[in-house]
Amino acid sequence: MKNSIYQFCKRNYLFDISAYLVLMIGGALILIKGAEDQGYYWQWFRIPRYLYEFDDGRFIAGPILKGLKVTLNITWMSLVLTYIIGLVTALMRLSNSLLARGIARVYLEITRNTPLLVQIFFMYFVVAPILDMDRFAAGVLALSLFEGAYASEIYRSGIVAVNKGQWEASYTLGLSTYQNYRYIILPQAIRRILPPLTSQAVSLIKDSSLVSVIAIYEMTMYANEIASETFLVFEIFFTIAAIYLALTITLSRVVAYFEKRTRVVS
Repeated sequence: MKNSIYQFCKRNYLFDISAYLVLMIGGALILIKGAEDQGYYWQWFRIPRYLYEFDDGRFIAGPILKGLKVTLNITWMSLVLTYIIGLVTALMRLSNSLLARGIARVYLEITRNTPLLVQIFFMYFVVAPILDMDRFAAGVLALSLFEGAYASEIYRSGIVAVNKGQWEASYTLGLSTYQNYRYIILPQAIRRILPPLTSQAVSLIKDSSLVSVIAIYEMTMYANEIASETFLVFEIFFTIAAIYLALTITLSRVVAYFEKRTRVVS
């Protein structure tokens, strides 16, 4: 029985991958054909120089790879802050303090109901001068606060989903609220919320491109400059899109691996 289920899941997985590849190839062919019909001539041979070069056998990163490094730095810093802000906000929402619940509610309503682009501008032009932050820190903080609002609801739903008997049992054992969350509630909640948290991380990677509006030289900023100088609009932005796709797929696969291991151990 187990083998038959495994074979069925494996066939479905292979089918999904094949269908995805067919759609991607078909979409690429349509785009290429449409561009050629408009008189656009592809110049992919010019792209590698913007990725890397070799000088006397020494590897030199091009502007796109330099931008990728900045993008990765923005992403991991924002991701850490996002998960911290999300957890703290979720605990405030679930606390008995009316003030904490009110602060969390105001933060969520403002953040989720205003565009991220506006928040980035507000953080850079209003908050950053007051706190003496540079543009990089302002961009990271704006992304973290925006994504943290959505992560908090994911955390809260996972915590609320834990059976009430777990709470009652922990209090019966004499555990404090901190010990209850640390050893009983959060370990169970994390297993439930890992997939949506991964989706939030993927959104963060893509949203990081918006910090280019405050002149942070990440991939999108470099891509805009290269495209304006060389007119290789399609080639440059398709390359950037492929890099973002590789990042998000890699993250999803890594999390799926750890999720599977956690499920086996539990």
